[in-house]
Amino acid sequence: MLISGIFGRRNLRGIDVLLEFPEERFADASIPTGIRLTNKRRYMPAFLIRIAVNDQEVLFPIVGARSSETLYLNMIFQTRGIHTISEILVASVFPFNFFTRYHRIPKNLELIIYPKLQRCSLTHLLASRTRWKGDASSDVPGYDSDILSIRNYVSGDPFKYISWKATAKTGQLKTKELSAIESPNVMIDFDELKQHDLEQTLSCVTYMIVKLIQSGTAVGLLIDGESHKPDLSSVHKARLLTRLALYGQN
Repeated sequence: MLISGIFGRRNLRGIDVLLEFPEERFADASIPTGIRLTNKRRYMPAFLIRIAVNDQEVLFPIVGARSSETLYLNMIFQTRGIHTISEILVASVFPFNFFTRYHRIPKNLELIIYPKLQRCSLTHLLASRTRWKGDASSDVPGYDSDILSIRNYVSGDPFKYISWKATAKTGQLKTKELSAIESPNVMIDFDELKQHDLEQTLSCVTYMIVKLIQSGTAVGLLIDGESHKPDLSSVHKARLLTRLALYGQN
């Protein structure tokens, strides 16, 4: 009993746990979560360490001194919004399985869970003021659309873009500089969507944003009078999904 008590308590000392979540976390979906156990002790390995988080748990058979190991478990959050993990339970039956010793590691970890991904018809989501924008010319030089200017010919310019009319007038070879074509983009007017079922609408809009950006279509959002211009970046995507996750909860 004495040996069990001494080694059992020492086995839980110098242990730290880090939770590693993916960047995108959706409600009612399995979220692969990394549980990183670090043994800070100089000599003694950690044996039979059980980590419990939100009623989910993993078992580390052995973690060497001054080393770390990572195991994964699937966590599920049923609702969107902010979820807080306040503590992590660390337990072990080492060395003789007479007693289970444990201690709690306080955490104040806040996670933003995006709305549930719900497959739905994209066109059905569009209200009267929701705007689909097709190809449009930009001010960026290219070889696709309207004429931006006439400039001197530069070696390598395609011959089909030479302005023979301007060349004849000036006696110097001239090239037509055309605007480039912008990719199609979509502006979603969330405030105009029918919201008989708010959570379903949020889930459908979330699905729409994810799928359109995956297909290379820039997406913007009008919500509560705020306007987020269409973009394709991961930062923009996270901003839109976070706005939907916290809708009505501020």
